[in-house]
Amino acid sequence: MPPDPHDRSRVEVRRSARRSRTVSAYREGDRTVVLIPARMSHAEEQRWVAQMLEKLAAQERRRILGDDALMARARELSAAYLGGRAVPVQVRWVTNQNSRWGSCTPSEGTIRLSHRLQGMPEYVVDYVLLHELAHLLVPDHGPAFWALLEAYPRTERARGYLEGVVSAARLPHIPGARHGAPGGDPAASCG
Repeated sequence: MPPDPHDRSRVEVRRSARRSRTVSAYREGDRTVVLIPARMSHAEEQRWVAQMLEKLAAQERRRILGDDALMARARELSAAYLGGRAVPVQVRWVTNQNSRWGSCTPSEGTIRLSHRLQGMPEYVVDYVLLHELAHLLVPDHGPAFWALLEAYPRTERARGYLEGVVSAARLPHIPGARHGAPGGDPAASCG
């Protein structure tokens, strides 16, 4: 579930003299980082923090599919990449999968995706969903299984993204180590 856009207890504001007009924000673990120009007044800061929290929450709501939408997306992916041959009986989000991204029970036609995927890029969720759909046709990870996934053009990119998430989770958290982190590609930006 996305953080409450009105909860400011987990907001860190970082001021920068190099930032002249733009304001951006992104999630960093369980907190939100808002980057603002150093010259901004306290009232402007409060206004921008509220605006950026709303913007991030709206982005996250758009990215999180409900179970019905997840089932519809599974049908679309099966039609597009598997010739419509993978027909799940049920597709749903679950909160009890912390060591895998998804699972499939071919004999029952059920697919479960970890809630940890919610909010990840759409192509990553599509890949995991397509991976589990492929298991409805081929239960193991042999050559026939991987041949099915070759049709999806973002397989390697999605796998790389998920490997990065797993690797990042293993890194030690050093408080304050991210201060001054490069602006990179924050989740939200205005200016």
